[in-house]
Amino acid sequence: MRDPCPPEPERAAEVRRRFGDEARSARPDLAALCLLVGAAADGTLDDAGMDAAQIELDRLAGQLPYAPGEPRSWAAALADVLGVRCGFRGQAADYERLESSLLHEVLRRRRGLPILLSVVWMEVARRAGAHVYGVALPGHFVVGFGPPDVQVLADPFDGGRVLTGGDAEMLVAGATGAPLDPSMLAPADPLDVVLRVLNNVRAWAAARPERSDVALWAVELSLLLPSHSARLRYERAQLLVQRGEFVQGAAELDAYAELVSAVDETAAEAVRRQARAARALLN
Repeated sequence: MRDPCPPEPERAAEVRRRFGDEARSARPDLAALCLLVGAAADGTLDDAGMDAAQIELDRLAGQLPYAPGEPRSWAAALADVLGVRCGFRGQAADYERLESSLLHEVLRRRRGLPILLSVVWMEVARRAGAHVYGVALPGHFVVGFGPPDVQVLADPFDGGRVLTGGDAEMLVAGATGAPLDPSMLAPADPLDVVLRVLNNVRAWAAARPERSDVALWAVELSLLLPSHSARLRYERAQLLVQRGEFVQGAAELDAYAELVSAVDETAAEAVRRQARAARALLN
């Protein structure tokens, strides 16, 4: 199956505008933002398709029993409906597919990366009234239910399996070699979740130089988030040059050099040399 292709420029610009507006809103909608990421990736995803995905999340929430109660009951109910009956889960091959980072495709295929499956869990549970949130463990995103003193963790990538304290420690140790720090169990902010989704897309594209188009839109959406690394501007400039947009890429390099010069003039001059080299490619 071919990877999805981005939309035409006019539609792409509209998607970026809507993404920026949603990201800067008082209460950013996680599902809407993830669907706009999907629209930036897949030119076939129109507004009707995004509405259909939201309706599917509503439909799945309607299959949950009414107010299961304590956190462990919520986790069990989600695992039964989404993991067992609907078959949402992940597998190693999902890491090789761009669709695994796109919410509308995860809803269709019922396969995806841990963070996108967690978005499905969170959005379905939230609609049903659960106290639910994402937990950004290093290397493996999971879902949390309930307040800290009675927190229950579930792993949507494993069909919603409830994790013990030892399970979470093993996940962290496997990813970092370090012990689990209690701060790692804090609820993830929705915008941090979206940034992590976009980081996964950038990592996917970085392994496939022929898909610099994917890397570019992922960086451009990341730059629209209220909080982001200035280094992303440098990455965008490099991508523009790589794609043959030398004038715009050189201008972006010069702008980044101005930012860097305030703290490291040597590094700024190195970036300016890159800008001059990019302009030289026009000759």
